[in-house]
Amino acid sequence: MSQEELLVLIYQKDEKAFTHLYDMYSKSLFSVIHVLIKNREEAEDVLQDVFVKIWKNIDSYNESKGRFYTWILNIARNTSIDKLRSKDYNNGQKNLSSDNFVNLLDESNKLSHKLDAIGIQEFVKKLKPKCIEIINLLFFKGYTQQEASEELALPLGTIKTQNRNCINDLRNYLKI
Repeated sequence: MSQEELLVLIYQKDEKAFTHLYDMYSKSLFSVIHVLIKNREEAEDVLQDVFVKIWKNIDSYNESKGRFYTWILNIARNTSIDKLRSKDYNNGQKNLSSDNFVNLLDESNKLSHKLDAIGIQEFVKKLKPKCIEIINLLFFKGYTQQEASEELALPLGTIKTQNRNCINDLRNYLKI
């Protein structure tokens, strides 16, 4: 089944098509979510929320504005960032036992393998060092442009311009 055929069925709220969609994209979306949400169980919950949002908001997808995968990837990323900023999540992180810190360290050592799960890491490595730094903050660590501006001690407008230029460079590498 092609993506176009799948989308037609999903617009019609076909549950089998939705199962097929989950099978197609769950692993790559989970790897993006898990980079931001270090806890596996929390990341699985976010993945479930992402697919519920896709199901409920499929009518808002407009293929003239971008690819379907980009649309669902943004939903996954934004849902992950919302989770990280939520009060309940932050309070839960304050109450971690010392046993969990060993797991967190182990998982952060495996980060490079997770980033490459969708194959983007090799392309990002080809970018200028400043681009790598900006993309790392904005997309892999979930910073807002304002937070990246503060972290890098650069004006917000500069971050926005450099981010746009870096994404264009990445598109050129990917031939999109």
